[in-house]
Amino acid sequence: MIYIIITSYNEPITTEKTINQILDSNIKEDYKIIVSDPFPEIKDFIQKKFKDKVEFFLDPGEGKSTALNIIFNNIRSNNPNDIIFSTDGDVFLDKNAINEILKQFKDKKVGCVSGRPVSINSRNTMFGYLSHFLFDVGAHQISRKKNYEKNKFLECSGYLFAFRNNIINEIPIDVAEDSIIPYYFYKKGYKIGYAENAKVYVKNPTNLKDFIKQRKRTADAHTKLTKYAPDFPKVKSFKGEIIEGGIKGFFEIFSYPKNLKEFFWTIAIFPIRLYIWLRLFYDLKKKKEYGDGWRENLEVKSTRHLD
Repeated sequence: MIYIIITSYNEPITTEKTINQILDSNIKEDYKIIVSDPFPEIKDFIQKKFKDKVEFFLDPGEGKSTALNIIFNNIRSNNPNDIIFSTDGDVFLDKNAINEILKQFKDKKVGCVSGRPVSINSRNTMFGYLSHFLFDVGAHQISRKKNYEKNKFLECSGYLFAFRNNIINEIPIDVAEDSIIPYYFYKKGYKIGYAENAKVYVKNPTNLKDFIKQRKRTADAHTKLTKYAPDFPKVKSFKGEIIEGGIKGFFEIFSYPKNLKEFFWTIAIFPIRLYIWLRLFYDLKKKKEYGDGWRENLEVKSTRHLD
């Protein structure tokens, strides 16, 4: 059985699109779609639109990881071939995304597989370009693809990833689930897969304030990982960005811009990222707690709706 969990936050229109994309994906295995949302009215909307094709879980409103833990417990099984997918209600899935990820699980040693986020923002604006740059160069080329090809640990994308059921019992509620889940599998001896053709299309921030807020939340989500995993690989860290994203990734970074304007926008990402890390270090010194980064990102105005 394939379980596809869609976590949403009062997003009926985009969630409906996500469900329809899954239903049109020609998935040959038996599967079940579960929508998790804290708003009861979304249940009425989903049931009216899809009847018994989709199950609804009323998120208790205590954060994404809390809701996922409850769902994991509800769908626990003894079948090693059962796979759990996690995606969001405000993204677009490529019609082949689910099946591309399922191919990876034919290898019994693979425990967790990440999809590939792709920006749908216009590349003709600065922050649209930077969203493409960070997804295509940072997340894809420098991070996931290289680590996957070297059979190293890689973090998954919370926009779309999947893992074997009944291996992970529970996840901490104060860290990024797309980081801690693949880590748990990796520590158990499983390989982490990367399905680069499993594309998930994402709307990104369109202004500096929202861009910084979203990226800071992403970095902040990693600050407590060592609390549960002292040897967690420093995939997303200030030092890692300098070495992997600056020194080792020099060719990928500066071969990506297609014109002079994009070259200057590429240069601009460095002081912006430095500012984000300095802000994060300051907050850590002030001992600010990590909250539900996923939910707070939904409050970023320029990413609330897909075009």
